[in-house]
Amino acid sequence: MNVPLLIARRYFLSKKKRNIISIISNISMIGVAVGTMALIIVLSVFNGLEDLVRSLYGKSDPDLVVTAVEGKSFEVKAPLLTRLTTTRGVALVTQVIEDNALLQYHDRQMVVKMKGVSDNYHYQSNIDSAIVDGDHRLHRDGASYALLGAGVQHELSITLNNRFSPMRLLYPNNTGKKALSMNPETAFNEQSILAGGVFLIEQHIDDSYIYVPLDFAQELLKYGNRRTSLEVKVRKGNSVSDVKGALKKQLGSGFKVLDSDEQHVSLLKAIKVEKMFVFITFAFILLIASLNIFFSLSMLVIDKRKDIAVLMAMGASTRTVRNIFLFEGAIVALVGAITGLVLGVSICWAQQTFGLVSMGMATSVVDSYPVKMQAADIALTAIAIIIITISVSIRPALNASHLDVRDNL
Repeated sequence: MNVPLLIARRYFLSKKKRNIISIISNISMIGVAVGTMALIIVLSVFNGLEDLVRSLYGKSDPDLVVTAVEGKSFEVKAPLLTRLTTTRGVALVTQVIEDNALLQYHDRQMVVKMKGVSDNYHYQSNIDSAIVDGDHRLHRDGASYALLGAGVQHELSITLNNRFSPMRLLYPNNTGKKALSMNPETAFNEQSILAGGVFLIEQHIDDSYIYVPLDFAQELLKYGNRRTSLEVKVRKGNSVSDVKGALKKQLGSGFKVLDSDEQHVSLLKAIKVEKMFVFITFAFILLIASLNIFFSLSMLVIDKRKDIAVLMAMGASTRTVRNIFLFEGAIVALVGAITGLVLGVSICWAQQTFGLVSMGMATSVVDSYPVKMQAADIALTAIAIIIITISVSIRPALNASHLDVRDNL
């Protein structure tokens, strides 16, 4: 029989406690419950946002991207492509030239992200399934075509297959020069291309991207055999991480091989940092709420001085007395934490199932706030509560174990 735990439980359930001590204990439990519930909900919302970001960008992201460690572009020769395509697990390699360019159509213009891709790109991204108007092919009947984001088409009011008014793309002609020429006739490279199709993927892509044939981008940007990246599709049944490791060995230290998360590392890292600071903030709030445990235990020690004196006179050690009040604080915190945990998990489940809280915007990509519960967050919250409970309970427990028995008999 654990005597300290038995006595602590009797103190907790006792109806003879002074009213003020009972009130403070109840306030402590409510504070811990609310803090735990809020922490679980907020961490779950951040998990949901992280998954939402992954799902949004994952629709258009390749499995792996090869880029240069230094510089914006790198030289691509046949031996390099051979090493990539023959690597185990690699299904497809797409060559990419991507940069900003000025798009003009009639009297309108805007800066777009121009992405020149090789002809096998539609096998890499399944962009053909995202086409809402026109054709996904970049070469047809001996002519080059561009695929436009729906936002770009809307912004410039571009008509598809308009051979009388093709789009014009301009890029600074600074090859081999330190400064851009001030002569408008030689300052920019310019090429015309027809709009062949409109895609609808995600807003951040639809509003800024156009896809053009690789040879078109190569000529406009004067890139020669240089590329900004190589996109790799992993063969079905193969692990992305395994293929990534194999490519790193093949390519050496001059190249980076990025998976889907690493392609958006800044955005995902920002969410993780925000989640960490929110956790710290709510942990401090939980600590403040748990200070009531300190006050209730201090008052309980004063109220139970005679009980403590009797126990010590009967031979109870200072450790036994100290553990009684540590267990008392733990019971108060545990009841509050379990209550908060149940409420937090229930609210998150209800949000996942029924979408109770909407985003409040007609244009949002999801109807309701995304939430995702993780066992790691629950464990982290439990550890925080344990540390806080011990820190606020230790002082009253030590005071109880050092009471002078003779003054209380």
